[in-house]
Amino acid sequence: MRGLLILLLAASAWAAPLRVGRAAVKITPPTGIPMAGYYNVRLAEGTLDDLYAKAIVLEQDSTRVALVVCDLVALEAEEVAAARAAVTKLTGIPGDHVMLSATHTHTGPLVRKRLLATIADEARQIGERYLDELPGRIAESVRLAVGSMRPARVRAGLGREESVSFNRRYYMKDGTVGWNPGKLNPNIVEPTGPIDPDLGLVSFESETGEPIATYINFALHLDTTGGLRFSADYPATLARLLGQARGSTMLTLFTIGCAGNINHIDVKTRAPQKGPAEAARIGTVLAGEAIKTYTRLEPIDPTALRVKRETVKLELARHEPGDVEWARGVIAQFGKPTPPPFLDQVKAFRVLDVEARQGRPLDAEVLVITLGNRLVWVGLPGEVFTELGMAIKKASPFPYTIVVELQAGSVGYVPNRKAYPEGAYEVVSARCARGSGEKLVDTAIRLLGAMR
Repeated sequence: MRGLLILLLAASAWAAPLRVGRAAVKITPPTGIPMAGYYNVRLAEGTLDDLYAKAIVLEQDSTRVALVVCDLVALEAEEVAAARAAVTKLTGIPGDHVMLSATHTHTGPLVRKRLLATIADEARQIGERYLDELPGRIAESVRLAVGSMRPARVRAGLGREESVSFNRRYYMKDGTVGWNPGKLNPNIVEPTGPIDPDLGLVSFESETGEPIATYINFALHLDTTGGLRFSADYPATLARLLGQARGSTMLTLFTIGCAGNINHIDVKTRAPQKGPAEAARIGTVLAGEAIKTYTRLEPIDPTALRVKRETVKLELARHEPGDVEWARGVIAQFGKPTPPPFLDQVKAFRVLDVEARQGRPLDAEVLVITLGNRLVWVGLPGEVFTELGMAIKKASPFPYTIVVELQAGSVGYVPNRKAYPEGAYEVVSARCARGSGEKLVDTAIRLLGAMR
């Protein structure tokens, strides 16, 4: 036993130092492009704050990984594949060593080509040109990050913020489950599930203590700014304030945790909660908690940078044969002055997406990156219910477990098993069958156990 301990200590001493680089590349689209986040056509009229592809590259011994996030509502699987291929071509970093996710801002460009195809020619052409250029811009952020690499040290910590996020599904007095049922609704009984208050923070600093980058993860939908101007939503304020506190050269990279059923709406108050001021308020609250968390960070021993990836086959949600023709009729009305009812649109897009797969299951990537024996990132595709992310954290053998949704594309909403018979928006929208979320959790936990 004593000999094994000596060998482990020797291995730690011989390990090459960790090197870290970071960069940001602007990905703000031109005006006139269709905006994302809703089931109606909105053409962008300007920019409130710029959108970015942000990258942190880690190198230890011969292993390199890239943590990349884009200020977008999501990324399609083909966009992820193209960006990863471009990263490999420019930097040599393997595509499966790139954790590429979206923040889920609802004030970014439309990224779904199926929806672009339903929009008028000029706006569609602007959107298609933007998507063609996007993988190259993402890859450029990684290339620049590689060029800035230097020896670094890592510290991690967990903050806790409970005042800005709310489970948006509620049990109602009539026995149903309501989705965003409205402020001060007297028929609300209680939320159907919890929130995840964890604010995960990883600080990368030079050997002399100069801030290089801060990585933050929090489970809350990005749908506060609204309007027709591009915005990164509350992470823009978060990044600005942390830059003021730690130095303007530091990069703040924000990723969204499992927030498929979590938003910022407090139904117990009449106060309005929409617009740039609300986004700034939330960003300020999170920045305050992050600044407090800096004071209790713990060092991470970066002796092992490792990656594991597995693709999980998720069964498709089911629909009746007659639903396909009905859905085509609904989609034909998309963008018209009088659109169909909201949930009809939601169901129609889901039916046609599932039908287009011709029975082929959804490919869902689970990507795990560990740094030493205390810090791990877990990437999941889609908008994942918060209970599923919390289950991974609870079972993880790593004290600092950061779970990132909308990684490697989107499979749509991923509810937990309990939610399916309850219905409501997320379940109506879900492309995957009941039990899919638990499959992702099981896979993640198994990979975490193997890597520990």
